[in-house]
Amino acid sequence: MSKWITIQENTKTEITEKKSKFIAHLVKINSGEEAEEKWQEMKKKYHDAKHNCMAYRVLEHGKIKEKSSDDGEPSGTAGSPMLAILQNKQLVNVIIIVTRYFGGILLGTGGLVRAYSTSAIQAIELASKNQILTGYEMTVKLGYPEWEKWKYYCQKNQIMIQSAQYLQEINCQIELEEGKKTKLLEDFETKKVILEKIENISKKMIEKSI
Repeated sequence: MSKWITIQENTKTEITEKKSKFIAHLVKINSGEEAEEKWQEMKKKYHDAKHNCMAYRVLEHGKIKEKSSDDGEPSGTAGSPMLAILQNKQLVNVIIIVTRYFGGILLGTGGLVRAYSTSAIQAIELASKNQILTGYEMTVKLGYPEWEKWKYYCQKNQIMIQSAQYLQEINCQIELEEGKKTKLLEDFETKKVILEKIENISKKMIEKSI
């Protein structure tokens, strides 16, 4: 499977190159539609800027959708270099938008590529990252005497408890990566972890801090 990386939080950086100001926003997204919306939002926010260039990659139904735009800059000097950086960094579910305020001095094609690339790289380096993995959502039912042991087990085995309902028994929803699911089912069968019931909900892509 491909290795996919995404960001934990949005970032913003700014550089100045020969009096032109470049403002970069790296924004987390979940779809191509959301990417287009974020781009339009930035265009409205920085409506007085000469250019709002962008590139995005998003994981949709197990496939990568990607797009870039030079937004009036010479072809291949802004969007394409930024998209290449996202590809090289294996980043998905992000859009990088770099706004340029022209400072009156022409940078040339090479200067533009360097400025937009530097802006994108700085915004990416500032962000904390998550790895995207194949995982599962499951439900678990257990008795109250086992609750503290179960929480410790989850912490030790990188299982995320998403929610818990305190009824006659405790019903909780968990999220875990593929390899952890195999171990959990084995431990359940061999009574290394005491649970009353485990049920699978669905397969999904999950994030893990790196």
